[in-house]
Amino acid sequence: MVTMAVKRVEIQAAQRLRTLLREYFLDLDAASRDPGRRVAWCSSAGPCELLTALGFEVYFPENHGAMLGSKKVSAKYIPRAVGAGYSPEACSYMNSDIGAALCGYSPLQEAYGVAGPPRPDLLVYSTNQCREVQEWWNFFGRRHGAVVLGVRPPLHLGEVAAEHLRFVRGQLAELIERIEARFGLKMDEDRLREVVDLSSRASTLWRQVLDTARAHPSPLTFFDGLIHMAPVILRRGSQTAVDYYEALLAEMQARVADGVGAVPHERHRLYWDGMPVWPRVRDLSEKFFDLHAVIAASTYCNSWAFDPYDGGDPLLWMARTETEVFINRDEEVKEHFLMEMFQRFDIHGAIFHNARTCPNNTNSRFGMAQRLRQRLDTPILVIDGDLSDARFFSTAQTLTNIEAFIEQLEERLR
Repeated sequence: MVTMAVKRVEIQAAQRLRTLLREYFLDLDAASRDPGRRVAWCSSAGPCELLTALGFEVYFPENHGAMLGSKKVSAKYIPRAVGAGYSPEACSYMNSDIGAALCGYSPLQEAYGVAGPPRPDLLVYSTNQCREVQEWWNFFGRRHGAVVLGVRPPLHLGEVAAEHLRFVRGQLAELIERIEARFGLKMDEDRLREVVDLSSRASTLWRQVLDTARAHPSPLTFFDGLIHMAPVILRRGSQTAVDYYEALLAEMQARVADGVGAVPHERHRLYWDGMPVWPRVRDLSEKFFDLHAVIAASTYCNSWAFDPYDGGDPLLWMARTETEVFINRDEEVKEHFLMEMFQRFDIHGAIFHNARTCPNNTNSRFGMAQRLRQRLDTPILVIDGDLSDARFFSTAQTLTNIEAFIEQLEERLR
């Protein structure tokens, strides 16, 4: 095993990101207290573009769930949601967010000095990722007396056909009509096209950032992606997100040109499938770093790398992004996507995260890891854990398994 001393090279855009996030959450807090402004909650892969075009400030509760996980406090608040009738096996994002709200806690208090998430006027979800968002939003709709509306694309699709897109486009058009009627608004079609174009540009730039990891050495890792993906979710449809990713892409391209790797002395290139283990991100990042293994690509970070907008019908583009998202596809489509990603990023081995409370974004439960291992002769390690609930994750056991997995990859190099 290589034992050279290594030093992490910080990404300079991180300071700009901290400022961007502070401004975003402070503005949301101000909007929630201003009677002249409206706040909408939206699921992370939901139709946020039409909300922005209608003049809403948009907040994403899943981000708050991830923050609770990163702060390692989810396990403290999940029992409160369970006591309110929510299953302990349901999404730990949802349970920790509901539990924290019932207890009056938010990580936004320490991070930005705001009391918590902004009070919603409207909550909009898409079930393209899971059923839980619908019930999650319904809880807060009841709590705040706010309108809850949803989009329900066809689920677990193989080929996405024209009739699927027409169906979802119709739901989006109906959603606009219902919001217009409820709030006395009128959609500006030019504004919607502008927002969709900005959303697409940010998403395309994000894909280009992720693609720089094809270089050897890779200029960024999956763990960097977990940090720098924030604008493509929270500020999607804004010039702010476009500007941020233009700067980040330039920095990554400079790293590639200069041969600067996120993991110095890179020896192993890995793929991460499934959700992050938010309470143990630092532990995992440091372990892979010490083992000279870079997680060069992931399913999760690519979930917001949408196809470009061609300037046509903006609702049809939104329908496509709603429907074609990886988590909403069948096993065959997912398997081919992973095979292409393994080849594209020159992957030596893969980590599949079996997230106990997120079956919809866990791909190791129906034989896929074994099929890929056999078809591609690629070593695959399945780890047990959860996205937010650390009680499902054994740090010592998992890190030991990762060390053994890297030893297996070392053997293949000899």
